[in-house]
Amino acid sequence: MSLALDADDRARLDGREGKAMQLAMRLVVQAAHNLDAERLIPVTFAHVDACFYTGQAHVDFVRFLLENGARLAIPTWTNNGVVSLADPTLRPAAEDPDFVAGAGEVMRLYAELGCLPTWTCAPYQLPGGPKLGDHIAVGESNAVSYYNSAVGARTNKYGDYLDVACALVGKAPFAGLHTDQGRKARLWFACDDLPDAWRREDIFAHLLGHHVGRIAGRRVPVVTGLSAETTADNLKAISSAVAASGGVELWHGVGVTPEAASLDAVYGGGDCHRVTAEDLTMAHRELSTARDGPLDAVALGTPHFSISEFADLVRLLDGRKIKPGLVFLVSTSRAIRQMAAAKGWIAELGRAGVEVPVDVCTYYSPRVRGMRGRIMSNAAKWAYYAPGMLGVEVAFGSLRECVESAVRGEVWRDPALWIRP
Repeated sequence: MSLALDADDRARLDGREGKAMQLAMRLVVQAAHNLDAERLIPVTFAHVDACFYTGQAHVDFVRFLLENGARLAIPTWTNNGVVSLADPTLRPAAEDPDFVAGAGEVMRLYAELGCLPTWTCAPYQLPGGPKLGDHIAVGESNAVSYYNSAVGARTNKYGDYLDVACALVGKAPFAGLHTDQGRKARLWFACDDLPDAWRREDIFAHLLGHHVGRIAGRRVPVVTGLSAETTADNLKAISSAVAASGGVELWHGVGVTPEAASLDAVYGGGDCHRVTAEDLTMAHRELSTARDGPLDAVALGTPHFSISEFADLVRLLDGRKIKPGLVFLVSTSRAIRQMAAAKGWIAELGRAGVEVPVDVCTYYSPRVRGMRGRIMSNAAKWAYYAPGMLGVEVAFGSLRECVESAVRGEVWRDPALWIRP
């Protein structure tokens, strides 16, 4: 299939804008061929994952761009990094000096390239991002799912280097989730039989997302029966969980997400699954690798905590302190931490024994300070990845369960919750 290119595309491809822009254009063109795209589509925003260091190639790539005249075509924001530039002691260099040094260097180089250094996996919490119908290029899995689903912007998942290439040329292949047909749901999950009170619990969104992702794989699912009170934090939880357990890049929630005013509007036909309490109980078991018992740490903020989640955390702590010796980390972005600090919440949490790191995720290796033993989290994504990445045991629970457990120093289960471990 031939690919239509304009004069600017061909100039880049011929190297008339320098080696860096030529490489970027080649990457985008090759992706278009792989996706059988007939043309490229202009994109207006990018959120790149290539700043998340996994080896020397990440440094070499961005250095090549800087040394060979690379120029970003569109506003480009950064995913979180492996290290925190604001708190270098969070991930001690002694565990892997070369890796930690490389992670910091690649973050600094992307800022030099002209990326807005947001350092967050939840860019959708910040002002100035894409809107309904915008074509964008995003690499971070939960952000891909959230932007497609909760915002109604359009992006495929653009892996490392291709995400940056799209940002440099300002275009992406017109294929997959950029197209109307590619956004049709191919399987249906009905939650209508579950009591409404259950669907309002914060843990429900994480468990539902994990369950849907396991079955959907890479297919686009649609969910019916979501509560009318579904919040942005609930949408974040579902989006991150479906992306982690199944690689879902778009899901629709009828009456909740912007493209799904009705089932007919988004459903292209396929299997129907009625979600039961037993399904969600099984999801809870899969996310809880640890037996209940003494607790070593609590890890929240995967994806990064929102300002409303900080409000909930402060309310649930209610002036109490966590048990001495227990590590309690809440990851967030610099922008959200600044907002929470202005409300006095960061100082209040600090007095309670809670740390609020920025720039990072805490399930990734090398270990963040204190991430050992039995760890509790309310995030399905964290619970899904951490056992394999860190070799820890995970007790999965609601936000209230995490807070009460941290105060008591051992895993506590909420008797009022409908779910049972």
